[in-house]
Amino acid sequence: MSPGPLSGRGVVITRPREHAPALAALIQAAGGDPVLFPTIEIAPVEHPQALAGLFARLDAFEIAIFVSPTAVMRGLASVGRAWPKALRVAAVGAGTAQALERHGFASVIAPEEQADSEALAALPELLDLHGRSVVIFRGQGGREWLRATLQARGASVEYAECYRRVRPDHDSCPLLARWQRGGVDAVSVTSAEGLSNFSGMLGPKGQSYLCATPVFVPHPRIGAAAEELGVQQVVVTGRGDERTVAEMSAFFARV
Repeated sequence: MSPGPLSGRGVVITRPREHAPALAALIQAAGGDPVLFPTIEIAPVEHPQALAGLFARLDAFEIAIFVSPTAVMRGLASVGRAWPKALRVAAVGAGTAQALERHGFASVIAPEEQADSEALAALPELLDLHGRSVVIFRGQGGREWLRATLQARGASVEYAECYRRVRPDHDSCPLLARWQRGGVDAVSVTSAEGLSNFSGMLGPKGQSYLCATPVFVPHPRIGAAAEELGVQQVVVTGRGDERTVAEMSAFFARV
């Protein structure tokens, strides 16, 4: 570990393994020691035939909303056809918008500050949807707020559920042993589902460690879920790996 604002700090990263390297690299650059412990695993859908049928009529939609970088990666990999030129794309946040841009999409509809469904739905492009068709790329399950809101504005909304989130079957004993030795100083959690999985995977002893450790989250909703579990120190960082590491650095500079 190199000297830096996180020097000597062990930070548990709970996001899916394929999305962890960028944050891990920034933590290392700040002198910290990233500990990868994915609490969500991304799996294929169980019935891809329905998804194929939806993609066959993709031209019928006017707006495609992607709820996460995973939805971009898995959704576009599943489409299996040229993207309709008239189908505009929207993203829940900057990270998802950047993922779309890396796939060649321009003029992505996305909020500039907050990264959630509420911020996206507040944009002018999504206020009047009478008679318009919207497809939402997401994983199976999740919040229904965005769909209900767009339908209330007159849109016809369908889901393109292109992946499943499952709880991994990890052995938590090595992590608990490290925690007991004082080798875990912070935890990064990026979803309420991941937090719930983490708590279950840790068991009672690990849950007590979690409650006594600073937990860094990107959104107040996830922070509220952490507080309900009994976490004593919750830091809401906002979206983005840079902001997460900046808030961690500022936090540990004060303690």
